[in-house]
Amino acid sequence: MKAIILYDTRTVGGSTDTFIELLGQKLAKTGAYVEKAKCKAVADYSFVQDFDVIILGAPVYYLLVSSELLGALIQSNLKKYLKRKKVALFLTCGSPEPMATMMYLPQLKIHLMRNKILAEKIFAPDQLRNEEVLDGYIEELTQNYRTAVKQRDASLHWTDEALEMLEMIPPFFQNRVRMITEEYAEEAGYREITLEVVEEAKGEMER
Repeated sequence: MKAIILYDTRTVGGSTDTFIELLGQKLAKTGAYVEKAKCKAVADYSFVQDFDVIILGAPVYYLLVSSELLGALIQSNLKKYLKRKKVALFLTCGSPEPMATMMYLPQLKIHLMRNKILAEKIFAPDQLRNEEVLDGYIEELTQNYRTAVKQRDASLHWTDEALEMLEMIPPFFQNRVRMITEEYAEEAGYREITLEVVEEAKGEMER
């Protein structure tokens, strides 16, 4: 699994940064390849195409999810490149979890209506260094990812012609094309990936 943590925080070296570092380390121990990137409201997010899982997280300030993450979903091309991606969500917040789940997570989820959400969690300030709580979040994320991949692999079959065409693509680009094609086929309900399906997926990727 290739995962990237897209996050926002107003401080440098604070509790959220420390939490992000711990999250990345623990996720990497499961065998995942992990990168981190701080969100900007206006930026190019085409790089998320290269990842299997996108983890979105930020603190809550004055009843709103931190502005750079929300801004990226609204103003940049992030939402475009999150299409069909599996995502996980977390927020750091001092409000009671039931209230935070009802008021703050929907600020993100309204932009992710067509995404598969693997895990979501509100972390209270005293939980940011609680490894047991973090381990539970990571376990839910990784287990749901493995289940989703198994279901996809069981339902999709590449034809010999499509595989031959895939092998003709430069190696550094093969994984991206394969990932995008399988995500496209899964959403479209295809059970067999043919040359035509690959071309359809490439057309979507180039839009």
